[in-house]
Amino acid sequence: MKVLVTGSEGYLGCLVAPELMRAGHEVVGLDTGYYRSGWLYRGGGHTPYTLDRDLRQVTLRDLSGMDAVVHMAELSNDPLGELAPEVTERINHAGSVRLARLAKQASVSRFVYMSSCSVYGVAEDVDLTETSPVNPQTPYARCKVLVERDVTALADDGFSPTFMRNATAYGASPRMRFDIVLNNLCGLAWTTDEIAMTSNGTPWRPLVHALDIAKAVRCVLVAPRDAVHNEVFNVGSSVQNYQVKEIADMVASVFTGCRLSFGDNGDDNRSYRVDFNKIDTALPGFSCDWDASRGVRQLHDLFAHVRLDSETFTGRGHTRIRQLQYLIETGQVDSDLFWTC
Repeated sequence: MKVLVTGSEGYLGCLVAPELMRAGHEVVGLDTGYYRSGWLYRGGGHTPYTLDRDLRQVTLRDLSGMDAVVHMAELSNDPLGELAPEVTERINHAGSVRLARLAKQASVSRFVYMSSCSVYGVAEDVDLTETSPVNPQTPYARCKVLVERDVTALADDGFSPTFMRNATAYGASPRMRFDIVLNNLCGLAWTTDEIAMTSNGTPWRPLVHALDIAKAVRCVLVAPRDAVHNEVFNVGSSVQNYQVKEIADMVASVFTGCRLSFGDNGDDNRSYRVDFNKIDTALPGFSCDWDASRGVRQLHDLFAHVRLDSETFTGRGHTRIRQLQYLIETGQVDSDLFWTC
């Protein structure tokens, strides 16, 4: 199968593309290069031929001959969405729907969309399934809901979209991110010997290792069409619903000597637990290989190996919003986040 992976140079993309290549797929990457400076370590395996292209500038020719598209190339977390909500809508919503329409026009048969469990927003009383009401709290999450709605309408006998609502990712990646919860807490523990929480740690978050997300993508691409056609999957495992304070405790137990403290409250009101029974039972070949405790140990060993320092941890290379702010302030991208060079 010939597969276009958008966002192939991102935190997840640089793991997903090699995973698909190892499975025998012919992979072409596509990335605009915002975060190209953010290498933490050299990854193993293959890297695909990559188109240097903004999502909004993809052409029908770019999709010619593709059997599938795995779409991850969006502004990738809530702070970025808040930074420029109108641009976020043009990239994450309009750009993604345009890509799906072009893919359908190019006779691409499968379209795998990276959605997010953040679409559930605030819901503490029940474990949420794929049919639960969504309650997005941010421009990022609202765009995910809109893309799911609009691309669902494109499905037909020749075009099969699949929507993957990933839990919050964690774990090592050559294009490391330190602006997601478990990775951030591990980095704080390593570089400061302290985890000072601004909240009381009671909100719930579902977690999933980045490599398990890559595995789920691989499974979707080879699954029988009827199993994945126009389906939504929560991606993760039900045993990995954690309160943030539990995540912090796990980090402190591995990063020994770290001082852990909690605050009273925080600005983020999101809290949700998610049910992952559907992906466990309906997606052939999928189960999570990782849990958060193993992920914490992986990051501890990685930080020791690369000698992670505070400058790297807090630098713009591994924090999405800081890197985009830098590109804007230096005039390398314009107010619409198009490259100026």
